[in-house]
Amino acid sequence: MEAISTELVDDQDKRDTRGRKIATGERRAKLLAGYDASGLTQRAYARREGINFHTLVGWLQRRRGEGVAAPAVRFREVGVSPDAMRATPLEVELPGGVVVRGSSAAAVAELVRALSA
Repeated sequence: MEAISTELVDDQDKRDTRGRKIATGERRAKLLAGYDASGLTQRAYARREGINFHTLVGWLQRRRGEGVAAPAVRFREVGVSPDAMRATPLEVELPGGVVVRGSSAAAVAELVRALSA
């Protein structure tokens, strides 16, 4: 019978408590740049590079969220006449889920224009 020899290789990568590799920021940036240039699907690229698919997806989502500033809050005063208060209520839903309610078509239109600018 032949003897089996083994060798322990330490790749010097940091690992978490579950033994998973912790990628450095430099390696993560290199992998993300490689993904952008690859033209592969996320799943195919992760498989090719030997990283977990969900890890790659998380990195991509975090990268998309970086540098995205919240839109500035703007206020505009809109005058409403007493006659307009008795009119039929109006409701306009803008893209993004913002709902504008009012009873004066002119006031609602002005507010929608202000929000869309």
